[in-house]
Amino acid sequence: MTDILLHNLDPVISDRLRRVAETRGWSLQRTALHLIETGLFAVEAEMAGRFEDHDSRALREAIEALEGIPSDPGFAMIGRAEPKDAPVRRAAGPDLSGLELLEEFRPDRDG
Repeated sequence: MTDILLHNLDPVISDRLRRVAETRGWSLQRTALHLIETGLFAVEAEMAGRFEDHDSRALREAIEALEGIPSDPGFAMIGRAEPKDAPVRRAAGPDLSGLELLEEFRPDRDG
């Protein structure tokens, strides 16, 4: 493993590094290595979410091409038009429509 030497480290950074080491019970070297690795992973993850220039250009061109498609009453309404046989919206609350089925199981109150 390569040794890491940090010269002219800002006192605030040095203090923060020392506090993390003390809190974790680690040496300064282990703490510095952990923080460098963690920071690299975070930066690499951030970079992975970005498009390369040629991908950005291709996406931009595709969006521009789609924006240039003229609207028509059919294609443009896909996913936006209400279906002709749309279900009727019911009022909020419990569904009591099946209660009449319980009548046949009700005990005879006349006898």
